[in-house]
Amino acid sequence: MTNQSDAASTPLRAIGGLLARVGRGIRWYVHNLMGDSAYETYVAHQRRQHPDQAPMTEREFWRDRMDEQDRNPGARCC
Repeated sequence: MTNQSDAASTPLRAIGGLLARVGRGIRWYVHNLMGDSAYETYVAHQRRQHPDQAPMTEREFWRDRMDEQDRNPGARCC
C-alpha cells in the first residue's frame, strides 16, 4: 500500500530541488557578473601559471584593478 503523502511529496521534492539549482545558478551568475569572484580567479591563475610568484594581497589586487580602469576607461557606464 502506497502512502499518499509520500506520492505527493515526490513531485514537491523535485520542484524544490529544481528551484534550489536555479537559485544557485542565479547567485553564481550575479556573483561573477559583479566581479565578486575576480580576486579568487586571479589567485587561482597565479598559482597555476606563476607558482614561483606570490600573488598580490586582495587590497593590492583591487587597487591595481581600479587604477587600470582609470588608465583605460573603455566603455563603462560611469
